[in-house]
Amino acid sequence: MTIRKDAVAGQFYPASSADIEGMIEHYNKILDEHIKEKTLLTREPRAVIVPHAGYVYSAFTANFAYRLLANTHARRVVVIGPSHRVYLRGTSVSDYDTYETPYGDLPIDKALVADLEARFGLIFAPEAHHEHSTEVQMPFIKRYDPDAKVVELVYGEEDPRRLAEVIDYLLEDPDTVVVISTDLSHYYDIDKANRLDSICMQAVADLDPAKLHEGCEACGKIGVEAMLIAARKRGLKPLLLDYRTSADASGDENQVVGYMSAAFVE
Repeated sequence: MTIRKDAVAGQFYPASSADIEGMIEHYNKILDEHIKEKTLLTREPRAVIVPHAGYVYSAFTANFAYRLLANTHARRVVVIGPSHRVYLRGTSVSDYDTYETPYGDLPIDKALVADLEARFGLIFAPEAHHEHSTEVQMPFIKRYDPDAKVVELVYGEEDPRRLAEVIDYLLEDPDTVVVISTDLSHYYDIDKANRLDSICMQAVADLDPAKLHEGCEACGKIGVEAMLIAARKRGLKPLLLDYRTSADASGDENQVVGYMSAAFVE
């Protein structure tokens, strides 16, 4: 049995499930106490957009989306993120057997992996899967949907329209949900970050892929664009859930990174 070993546990997120659980319980308490529209927490998304920075900076924002995703009790979760470490042409699908997390291993849906390889010509490039943009999502999935299977897609130089076809195919199955991983702008002062990030969020709110090219600097912009194309085709409605920057945790407003979460519902 081949295991996709965790590569950034103890760096981007705690290596202990107890420590992660403490963070999630804290964030859920804040959310329950301060959310104005309580019914939002009952929605069942077909897909979400989440950040992938260190948990201390971005986990509140991501957790909001996973609270909603838990309502779906999905049988499989497909996580799609950009490659940060290696150059990659196209999209690689993780062809291991299981995925390690502090909460225990997640089974990989090997049948769906084989289907995507055959149907869309996806490759398996193992070196592309030591990737934090996708890995940081797995503890959330195991915690909120412990019986789910996962599939991990990591893309490099990819056509958003081609990736949108993959997402559209995945969403044909009501038991499958999609997670799009991206952070927003990187290392601008807080005012410029807010301006640039507002372009990304407006594009999501309007389901307008073209607007992403008017200044959005999301590192996972290809994945977001693909999601917007697929959402428009499927008539999904976007819900912006949370936005903040690293300054909320660090206090440093001179060089911030932006984080957004959103859900797509029927």
